[in-house]
Amino acid sequence: MDRPEVLVLTLLRRLCPLLVAPLLTLPLLVAPAGALAAPATEAEMNLYTRIAAVNVCIARSAGVDFDKAVGIAGETIAQLIQGQHGGAIKQVGAKALNIEELRKGSINSAVLGAAEICPKEVPADVMKKVQDALGRSGAKQAPAATPAPAAKP
Repeated sequence: MDRPEVLVLTLLRRLCPLLVAPLLTLPLLVAPAGALAAPATEAEMNLYTRIAAVNVCIARSAGVDFDKAVGIAGETIAQLIQGQHGGAIKQVGAKALNIEELRKGSINSAVLGAAEICPKEVPADVMKKVQDALGRSGAKQAPAATPAPAAKP
């Protein structure tokens, strides 16, 4: 009789293709089709910005570098908008944004949201730039979403 570990390995080799194939096709089944995806609404953008800002605040309180925290939060939101909405944002217009434009706008949204939610976790020089930008625009506080692309911080 074969050793138990040999039997287990043999069984795994036979089952692995059967288990892996459905897992590889799952994203294709649950992801919305780009052409059918509705543009992100203002309410959805507000939610996404809030999520990104909270993630920056949590990461910063855990000692993560600000640029890294903002980059990860921004990339998460950019990928979400790309995947769920085909890169389209209702506030921006009919044209879908490419991933680079989404990244820039999402990073800016994460920075502005973090400045509003956890200003002590935002570096002083970044906070000053945010306040200067908001002062020029006449805004009293950081907006909930900034979908327009801009330069990376």
